[in-house]
Amino acid sequence: MPKIEFEGSSAGRAKIVDRPEGGDLLDICDDVLAPIPFSCRSASCATCEVKVLEGIEFFEPPNDDEADLLGILGKKDHRIACQARIRSGGGFIRLRAVAVGPPVAAP
Repeated sequence: MPKIEFEGSSAGRAKIVDRPEGGDLLDICDDVLAPIPFSCRSASCATCEVKVLEGIEFFEPPNDDEADLLGILGKKDHRIACQARIRSGGGFIRLRAVAVGPPVAAP
């Protein structure tokens, strides 16, 4: 069952949730009040960029919008939470929100 740890929740403690069915990371974050900031929710600003510290292999490949924005950012092991999907099944994923500067315009 995928277990997802979100670093940096209240009081500096990690928030850990089980999500055996996987799904959209955006929905999971909304359901558990994860400490990931969202702004546009359409892969055009990178506000919800996360660094995948463990478990990148448990994500579906990026869709075209996410892949374009990740290409602009040029970072490995990062995902855009509003677009990322987690596979169903086992595994452990550890995420950290990335501090962002001004929004990045999508191509």
